[in-house]
Amino acid sequence: MCLQVRPKSGHAMNLFGCLFPCALQHNWWSVRSDSCMTQEFVHRMGVNASTANSGDPGNISGTITLTDSMPVYRDAMGVIVRERKKKVTGFATLKKKFIRRRRSSKTCDHGRMLRELVSDWSSVEITALLAEYEALAALKDLCVQAELARPPAATFKQDLSDLYDFKYCTDADLVYRGACFPIHRALLSARCPYFRDLLAGCPGYGARICLELRTATVDVQLFSALLRYLYTGDIYSHDTNIDLNVLRRLREEFGTPNALETDLRYLLESGDYADAALVFTSDGSDCQRPDSGSSEYGFRPKLELPCHKAILSARSPFFRNLLQRRSRSGEEHTERALHIPTRIVLDESVIPKRYARILLHAVYLDQVDLSLITRGGCGGGLGEAQALAHTGRARPSPLEEAMELYQIGRFLELDILAQGCEDLILEWLSLDTLPTVLQWAKQPHGSAWVHRQTLHFLREEFQPISQSSVLHHLDKEHLIEVLKSPFLQASELEVLHAVLKWGENELIRRMEDRGMILILLYFS
Repeated sequence: MCLQVRPKSGHAMNLFGCLFPCALQHNWWSVRSDSCMTQEFVHRMGVNASTANSGDPGNISGTITLTDSMPVYRDAMGVIVRERKKKVTGFATLKKKFIRRRRSSKTCDHGRMLRELVSDWSSVEITALLAEYEALAALKDLCVQAELARPPAATFKQDLSDLYDFKYCTDADLVYRGACFPIHRALLSARCPYFRDLLAGCPGYGARICLELRTATVDVQLFSALLRYLYTGDIYSHDTNIDLNVLRRLREEFGTPNALETDLRYLLESGDYADAALVFTSDGSDCQRPDSGSSEYGFRPKLELPCHKAILSARSPFFRNLLQRRSRSGEEHTERALHIPTRIVLDESVIPKRYARILLHAVYLDQVDLSLITRGGCGGGLGEAQALAHTGRARPSPLEEAMELYQIGRFLELDILAQGCEDLILEWLSLDTLPTVLQWAKQPHGSAWVHRQTLHFLREEFQPISQSSVLHHLDKEHLIEVLKSPFLQASELEVLHAVLKWGENELIRRMEDRGMILILLYFS
């Protein structure tokens, strides 16, 4: 049997509630099981399931509501009869009735429409329609999961594990039983008191330190696993039969380290063992820190934050390549001879200084905290200039700051910062911010992932959007894209009204623009 009617839109309906009168007419199932079956269909079709009346399943006509204050009884035919209480209706109650009637007249009764359509269908056809709706619901879930997919950003544990493997920016060597282990002073000194005292006694870049442990049963493989544990906070060993007694003796000898996040926070906030500094400058700026002089690059530094080359190179390929180029050019040899940290100069017109602390916070701790943005001061930036031009406000909104930080994360190849900003942008997505987010996300510097989530939001909330002024600010291509989707949460009538409303506003806008052009031509 070929089913002639196919679903036209993405409305997930409670088919049982809609077709219940037809079921009674054809005697497909008993009335006693309608409540549980209604709950089952609502659960399977999702939260958007709708009926003429979502209250009592036995309320077939969709107009009778039983309350405790209204006595009811059944007549001889078993029909529910309600006694109306004679009471004076106040003005507030009358007003509520008018509001309820006006709201109900604006909404489509999808249940009534579907019942009229399938009133003469057979049970086989009804079952086929239900199966098609269930398949559509499953397909929608798959599409949503596909749109949510994005490559996971590496955490600081994963990046520090790669740092231990690839030996970026090492500054000392540990020699144990003939095996050489290039290490990073800052990380081991912050993580382990034993290595802090050991490395303090052997200063200097490239120091080669021979190590002897009191625990003689520690082989090279176990010592390597111990170093990796200090870098990542986790034990990575191919040998699963590690002696617990050996681990206890190592804990007594080396000490129990803190959580990795705690030690990284200590390095970030204290600046101990720092061998680099992020310097934010602007050429010819009048606002200069009183405690900083001109640098050898001809800029005036406004903000200088201590940091660690090992962590920067582990988290960001941009900083890694920059430090490797400086090492090959011989600049690091001069800095080591003078015992000064490596200065990484960043142009404030590209990366404003007010984002400096939130940038380092994301590098060290995988957290994007907009409360760390420096407020006030004389430092501007691209985001402030754009905010002043478009909104008339010198200070951008948190949404605009998250968008600018996303671009900085992409520029620095810092995935954890970029994805954190994407999540913040979605948290602030609403009917009011929808046009702004759509316009930004479709740009080459925008986020394709945010663009997909914003279009999903537009499809799901199309009905309230079509009834608000936000519809007038949507682009034609965005409307076409969501109208092509089979999962648009709106009826054909609502879609038609929205298209006509948008078209009328677009026509008025073009006429106003044309009138302004004619006026300018007339006076020019």
